[in-house]
Amino acid sequence: MILVTGAAGFIGSHLVDRLLADGHEVLGLDDFDPFYPAETKRENLRDASKHPRFRLIDADLCEPETWTDLAEILESRCRCIVHLAAKAGVRPSLADPIGYHATNLTGTLRLLEFARHHGNPHVVLASSSSVYGVNSRVPWREDDHDLQPISPYASSKLAMEQAARVYASAYGQRIVALRFFTVYGPRQRPDLAIAKFARRMRAGLPIPVFGDGSTRRDYTFVDDIVDGIVRAMRYDASPFEVINLGNHRTVSLREMIDTLADVFGIDPILEELPPQTGDVPQTWADVTRASRLLGWKPKTDFASGIRAYKSWLDTCREQGAKAPSELVP
Repeated sequence: MILVTGAAGFIGSHLVDRLLADGHEVLGLDDFDPFYPAETKRENLRDASKHPRFRLIDADLCEPETWTDLAEILESRCRCIVHLAAKAGVRPSLADPIGYHATNLTGTLRLLEFARHHGNPHVVLASSSSVYGVNSRVPWREDDHDLQPISPYASSKLAMEQAARVYASAYGQRIVALRFFTVYGPRQRPDLAIAKFARRMRAGLPIPVFGDGSTRRDYTFVDDIVDGIVRAMRYDASPFEVINLGNHRTVSLREMIDTLADVFGIDPILEELPPQTGDVPQTWADVTRASRLLGWKPKTDFASGIRAYKSWLDTCREQGAKAPSELVP
C-alpha cells in the first residue's frame, strides 16, 4: 500500500489517479485545509473515491492521533509514503510563519517518526524551488549550498529537507526530497497565477501585474511532476537525495500572460502594481540530476500545458461543474 498525504490537492489527486491506474492500493490523507474550498478538493478525487483500491482519511498530520489511527489501518503494509501535504503559498506564509513551520516541519517530523517505527517505508517528500531564494547562479543546482530563502514558506521547506537528511543518516531511512518548480495544469490551485489570471481574463477583470513583468518562472506541467514522483518512488541507489523537478526553461510574466491570451482568445486588461514582498526575480531548474538518477525529463512545453489547462476548464463547464479556479474571487 502507498500512503499519499495531501491526496486531495492539485498534485496529490493527480498522483492518486496515476497510482491507481498503475495497479497500486492507495491510502490518501488530507485535512481539507480551508486555504481554498474543500468542495474543490473533493471534486479532484471524484473518480478516485469510487475506486475499490482507494481510501481517504480526513485527518491532520500534525495530530499524534492521526498517526496512531494510520498505524492500525496500514498494519505495516505501507511500502512507500509520498508526502505532499503542506501549508502552501509564499505570500500567505508572511502572515503566519509559525503556522507554516508547525505544519511543514513538525508535520513532516511526525511522518518521519511514523515511518521509522513502522517498517521504514521509502519516503518521497515534496520540497520547493523557493528554497533557492534569491540565488543569482542559474540554472539552480541541488549541490549549490548558497540557499537564500526569503519567506517563511521557503524556510519551512528547507528545514524539512534538513530534517529528512538527518533521519536518513541517523535512522537508515531512504528518503528523496523533490524540489518542485511552479507546477501548473488541470486542477491547479485557485490562488496560483495561471488559474487566477485565466479566471479574471474570462470575467473581463484586470490582471494584477506586480513589477515590470520581467520576473521569470520555470513552469512545470503536473503530469511531468507526477512522472518524476513515481520514478522517485522506485529510487533505491542511495539513502538520501535532493532532486529538482522543473522544465529547465524560464517563462517571463509577460510571456505567460501573452500565452494565456493567445490560448484563451482574450485580450487581457493589465493592472500594473509594485513588486510584492517574498517574490524572487526568477526560478530556473537544472534537471541533470533528475535525468541521471531517475531517468526523468520534462515532456510538456508551456503552450501545450496551457492548452491542456484550458481544455480541462472547458470540460468542467460542459459538465456543469465548477473548476477550483472559478470558486475563488
